[in-house]
Amino acid sequence: MRPVFFPILAFLLLSCKSEQLPQDQYFESQDMVFAYSGRILKSSEGTKLITSASSVKADVYGDTVTVFLKTNDSIHHYVAVELNQEYKGRFRVYKDTLKFALPKVDSATTITIYKETEAANGSLIFNGMRAKKIIKTPEKKLSKIEFIGDSITCGMGADTSEIPCDEGQWFDQHTAYRAYGPLVARALNVNFEVNCVSGMGMYRNWNDENEPVMPEVYPYLHLNGEHGKRARIDKKNAPQIVSIALGTNDFSLGDARKERLPFNKKNFKQNYIDFVTKIFDTYPETKVALLSSPMLGAEEGQDLINILKEIKEEFPDRPVEVFEFGTMDPRGCSYHPSVDDHALMAEKLIPFYRKLLNTP
Repeated sequence: MRPVFFPILAFLLLSCKSEQLPQDQYFESQDMVFAYSGRILKSSEGTKLITSASSVKADVYGDTVTVFLKTNDSIHHYVAVELNQEYKGRFRVYKDTLKFALPKVDSATTITIYKETEAANGSLIFNGMRAKKIIKTPEKKLSKIEFIGDSITCGMGADTSEIPCDEGQWFDQHTAYRAYGPLVARALNVNFEVNCVSGMGMYRNWNDENEPVMPEVYPYLHLNGEHGKRARIDKKNAPQIVSIALGTNDFSLGDARKERLPFNKKNFKQNYIDFVTKIFDTYPETKVALLSSPMLGAEEGQDLINILKEIKEEFPDRPVEVFEFGTMDPRGCSYHPSVDDHALMAEKLIPFYRKLLNTP
């Protein structure tokens, strides 16, 4: 197992001097000083960060901050860390702590921890922080975009800086923080939420015709189907835009070994229409963005675009817009976009979302 801290970030680490400990305070995860985003669950174990890019944030004081994180199984996770909105890197976590030097000793430093892996990887448990002082970051009334999708939206296979493709676990190259959605949100200075599952489709999944698909799992907290806990819907914090990027897996031929039926346009389109209808039922004032896929070939990509335009026509009195990606030769793992590819995708998407938000 690799060390928790990657070498490129070693300069951030400080050993905790014994004389500092009595002066520092420990703040448990359920303390009101912490602000959370995304799907989370507060439990006796700590606060569970469930979905990709779910996060915890606070303003900390002192010369160091220690973050207590663990998993509830034998699988490691990854987190992305920001200090004062500056990206400090991607860290591997199993059952350890992260320590960071703070750039400001006499004033607040905002620290944000983002889960990089998926709900399917299990929960990342946040147990709290230790610092001289911690206060809750003042909330800003910002717009919000919710990004719904598959492995592309999750940032699967994008970061090969530490572990090359075809090495390690299937999620070792995940980086939700640097996927197109969070990149767009940060560029537009809006809040965001990511609800994605690798391999998932609108009416069928990547190598399966019968497992639950996104419309079926979306209502559940862990994106895991009808036997799970229902997600809490906060209509006071409703997204101004719900962005849906599904279809890649519906069109996929799977592993080419398992029997795969031809693509069923009728089922795909009907499931999509029903899903968009439920989104509007949940958030009546939202706008819906339908995104095509940069991972499909030219013919399948055009078929998807045509269907998305037909779906838009089913909602003549609702704000539904379609965005078309050009074809891409993705440079990440397993024919997925790389970090640089996600940056290019975000660059193209920013004007589209800016227009939907009616912001300058």
